[in-house]
Amino acid sequence: MRKHVALFLLMLSGLQVSAQQSAPVISTIAENGWANNSVNTVVFRKNSLVTFKNTQYAAYYDADQYLVVAKRNVHEKKWVVLRSAHKGDAGDAHKSISIMVDDQGYLHVAWGQHNNALNYVRGIAAGSLVLGKPESMLGIKENKVSYPEFYKLPAGTLLFMYRDGGSGNGNLMINRYNAATKKWQRIQDNLIDGEGKRNAYWQTSIDDQGTIHLSWVWRESPDVASNHDLGYARSKDGGMSWENTAGKAYQLPINQANAEYAAIIPQKSDLINQTSMFADPVGNPYIAGYWRDKESAVPQYHLVYHDGHSWQTNVLNFRKTDFTLSGAGTKRIPLSRPQVVAWKSKGLLNVALIFRDMERGSKVSFALCKNLKENNWITGDLSKASVGDWEPSYDTELWRTKGRLDLFVQRVEQIDGEGKANNKPGSIQVLEWKPR
Repeated sequence: MRKHVALFLLMLSGLQVSAQQSAPVISTIAENGWANNSVNTVVFRKNSLVTFKNTQYAAYYDADQYLVVAKRNVHEKKWVVLRSAHKGDAGDAHKSISIMVDDQGYLHVAWGQHNNALNYVRGIAAGSLVLGKPESMLGIKENKVSYPEFYKLPAGTLLFMYRDGGSGNGNLMINRYNAATKKWQRIQDNLIDGEGKRNAYWQTSIDDQGTIHLSWVWRESPDVASNHDLGYARSKDGGMSWENTAGKAYQLPINQANAEYAAIIPQKSDLINQTSMFADPVGNPYIAGYWRDKESAVPQYHLVYHDGHSWQTNVLNFRKTDFTLSGAGTKRIPLSRPQVVAWKSKGLLNVALIFRDMERGSKVSFALCKNLKENNWITGDLSKASVGDWEPSYDTELWRTKGRLDLFVQRVEQIDGEGKANNKPGSIQVLEWKPR
């Protein structure tokens, strides 16, 4: 009886954590984070945090728009922080910072990208926060770079993905890094082709076997309302060749006509782009996002996943507030794009979505399903205070190795259409949670 009463009181306090889950732990990196838009907290940072062996790294823009890097022992709260010599245009929320550590322990950083020349540096030594001078990767098709993202294969190989071109007319590029030679190689020059009419906004995950899972929505113009459909492809050879879920090889580049579709979603469905993706230990992909179903008056979170036989779509019908996506630039939206993770427990497939929603006071929140076949979700909050217009990003390597979900957290404000607020600098924090 006492156990049930304690759990009820914990739920009332704003931290709805089950008896099988640990309470979140907060560590503070710094107090001077740029907070005048959401550039430090956009969902497509790959990564904001990354762990190599027992060292966790972080990156953010400070109040003066300098690129700052930090590190700590993953079992401690104390951070070592170093402001670099590099600045970025933090006033554009697209120009986020992405980091990764190669298998020799060198930190790689890309930042400040929105249809401009590549900004890329490496640490000067293994384990060092000191960053070298900016350099090119290949020097070809690096003048109109957007959405830089690093990924790491289980064998240690780094991949770098980015968009070459603009919104409504851009192509997906993939580079591969050789840690021994310290050289990059182009392995896909135009993996997903918008054919000069549209571009793909993608999300990626790599499973334990090294399969790269890629999904995307198409956008027909800079207007976010022109987002539609959810495509899918996977690669089992490090990004060289690609296939659909039936194992049929794609004739590259992938385009609107030859793509496999996980879900057909019309334009003007308030479908968000650049959400999140996850692949479970047996290689089944999960895609989390939101859109408005035809029969619904409210956009809802959806989980699209492949169960090994076919694509399934689960609707999380807990939202009640309407809104509409339209226009260009970074939007101020009443809910965040979600992150998704999945795991097996007692033979059941568990899934968690991490998000922020004005309906819940704009806190760090979660939706948890203990058995995906039943599609029953509980919701709760991991923070007591509002995080403003924050979106979740997490340490993918730490989750993969230790099952610990470390979230990069900062309270920020995003003015609609790429506006800039006038806020005081904010706390840069890491929220640690073990949902399993």
